[in-house]
Amino acid sequence: MSNEMKLTAGDAELTLQPDNGCRIASLNVGGTELLRQGEKFGAFLMVPWCGRTENGIFRNGGVTHQLPVDAPPHAIHGTGRHTAWQEAAPATASTASYSFELTDPWPYPGRVTHTVELSAHSVKLTMGVEVGPSGVSFPAQAGWHPWWLRNLGQGGQDVEVAFTAAWQEERGGNHLPTGNRIDPKPGPWDDCFGMPGGVDVTLTWPGEMKLRMESPTEWVVLYDEQPEAICVEPQSGPPNGLNTHPRLVTPIDPLEISTVWSWQKLG
Repeated sequence: MSNEMKLTAGDAELTLQPDNGCRIASLNVGGTELLRQGEKFGAFLMVPWCGRTENGIFRNGGVTHQLPVDAPPHAIHGTGRHTAWQEAAPATASTASYSFELTDPWPYPGRVTHTVELSAHSVKLTMGVEVGPSGVSFPAQAGWHPWWLRNLGQGGQDVEVAFTAAWQEERGGNHLPTGNRIDPKPGPWDDCFGMPGGVDVTLTWPGEMKLRMESPTEWVVLYDEQPEAICVEPQSGPPNGLNTHPRLVTPIDPLEISTVWSWQKLG
C-alpha cells in the first residue's frame, strides 16, 4: 500500500498506513514481526465506536441514529479504519501524528487524532476525539485492535496470555454484553473484561519475547478464536457502549485514551 510511514527506535521498527485507517501494519523488533500481516490485520483503530453496536442503532439524547450494518445485524469497529488519515504534526524518526474529520456515515462532525511515540523497548499510542466547530456533543468510543501473532514462526511455542480481570461481561447470543458481570472464564474468548485499575495484559512467546499491554482505561476485549493470531483490545468502553455506557464528548471534555506496549526479548 502506498503512503507508508516507518518509525524506528533502537532495533524496533513500526509501520503506519495513513491511507488504510492509520493502521499499524507492522511492529518488528530485532527482525521479528509481532503482528499478523495483511491489509485487514496489523493493529487497526476502533473509533468512534468499538466492537459491535446493536443493530447499528445508537441514541444521543432523544435522537436515534442508524449506522451501516457491516457485521449483520450489527455495526462494528467504527469508521476510522476505513478512512484515509492526514498528517496532524510533523513526523520525526520515531514519532508521528495523524487525524481525520468525522463525517458520514457518522452523524456528528468531529476530529480524531492518533499519535504514535516509538522507543527502543515500547510504543505509546494516544487517540483523541473532539467535537466539531458546531460544538454539538456526541457519545463516542476509541480503542485499538492488534492482531498479535499466535506463533512467531521461528520454531518456538505459541503465545501465552496472562491477565487478572475483576469481571467478565456476560456475552449474549447476539455477541453483545447482557449487562451482567460474571467471574472471568478461560478461553476461547470473544469477550470483554473489566480492569478497574487499568488494563494490564502480558503476552509471552516462551523463550522468544514478552510484551506487556497497559492502558489507564478499564475495558479490554480478548479475541482468540482464529488460529493465526490473538487480539487484545484496550478500549474506552464495552461493546455496544454507545448505548449502555455512553461517554459524551463535549467542547470542554474531549475523549482521550492511551496505551503503552512494552517488550523484551527472552533467551
